[in-house]
Amino acid sequence: MKVLVVGGGGREHALCWKIAQSPLLSALYCAPGNAGTRSLATNVDIAAEDMTGLVGFAVDEGIDLVVVGPEGPLVAGLADRLRAADIFVFGPGAQGAALEGSKVATKDLLERYRIPTATSRRFDRAGPAKTYLEQCTIWPQVIKADGLAAGKGVTICATAREACREIDSLMEERRLGSAGERVLIEEFLEGEEASVLAITDGEAILVLEPAVDHKQVGEGDTGANTGGMGVYSPAPSLTRRLLRQIEQRVVIPSIHGLRREGLEFRGVLFIGLMFTEQGPKVLEYNVRFGDPETQALVRRFSGDLLAYLDATARGELSEMTPPDWDPAFCVGVVGASDGYPGSYRKGDRIGGLEAAEGHEGVVVFHAGTAQEGEDTVTAGGRVVCVTAMGETIDAAREGAYGAYDELDWAGKFCRRDIGTRVESRMERLASMSPEPQTRP
Repeated sequence: MKVLVVGGGGREHALCWKIAQSPLLSALYCAPGNAGTRSLATNVDIAAEDMTGLVGFAVDEGIDLVVVGPEGPLVAGLADRLRAADIFVFGPGAQGAALEGSKVATKDLLERYRIPTATSRRFDRAGPAKTYLEQCTIWPQVIKADGLAAGKGVTICATAREACREIDSLMEERRLGSAGERVLIEEFLEGEEASVLAITDGEAILVLEPAVDHKQVGEGDTGANTGGMGVYSPAPSLTRRLLRQIEQRVVIPSIHGLRREGLEFRGVLFIGLMFTEQGPKVLEYNVRFGDPETQALVRRFSGDLLAYLDATARGELSEMTPPDWDPAFCVGVVGASDGYPGSYRKGDRIGGLEAAEGHEGVVVFHAGTAQEGEDTVTAGGRVVCVTAMGETIDAAREGAYGAYDELDWAGKFCRRDIGTRVESRMERLASMSPEPQTRP
């Protein structure tokens, strides 16, 4: 089977790493790829946003399956164009991808199908939004840019003054361009956050093992939101009882809602959840594998991932048996460049890669990297995700940080608290979670 993975980040390196292990694979390409994917796949110099180039390459090379990594090409309709060319695709068409392309579209679906979520108001003008905020008596409030913002479109505001400044930044100054033309203002949900991913062909559903991302740039969950600074899986805090709640209250109603809306969805629905005293509530949908969640999940996925991706693209997921999972813990630590998630350095040589990858149980997934001659250099804000396996989460953490410390580039930094709050989260979730109820 000839496979094309679209994208050039850590998620795509992780997908290539796992797909390359499949006995079904005959050739693997990655467009555009990075310095890490070049050892697993043939990197193709076509940007992930170049839909004409990607479709043309897939047709010319006789690609059997395209796996789309980033959300941008999906929202722009890449999967639709590939399917029109009779190429199987893992990823939803533009209508399904609108769940990530528009937070208002997500909120509409959640409300129509009574899927638990935060209460919210939506605005397309700055004046009414600021008037509403000035009248709020409960703080903090959460402001979300409607469109795609690379994980940087959500801000938690503690006061009306701070919130109004954020509205001006999004809607008047256009800090995020067209993504901030509309905003949602949501209640702040108190609880514990986790991610659940479900592979679906629109009918059958395969819920993957959960992973816990660390979104904020600073230790102790402080500072600006990022695309993700680290991850661990499994999530002991998500007991079988909680996972039943998620399936009954969120996953099944979400897929059912998509089907009722007439949206063919063949790919992965990534559900960001907050576990509150009232049970799980949806923070967001994504329509692709998460980053860095994917890096941890592929380390623990014991089956042939390519077989599941292909079956999903063909509408044959019901024929697959559930995969096995490695019971060991995986911890992933993201190494970033100074300035991220704002302006950051590029072009700095990365040293210590061989030493890091020489640690037992460690795989270093490249994200923002490029090859310049014999050197691997930084090319993005998030540079690598160092993953390690361990029988306990402490062992996995020790392995990940030990390998991370072998790496060296100018301005390198990471969070040092990835996976440190597992026990407290277990206790908190166990105490706050009501028994699951069957939906009427």
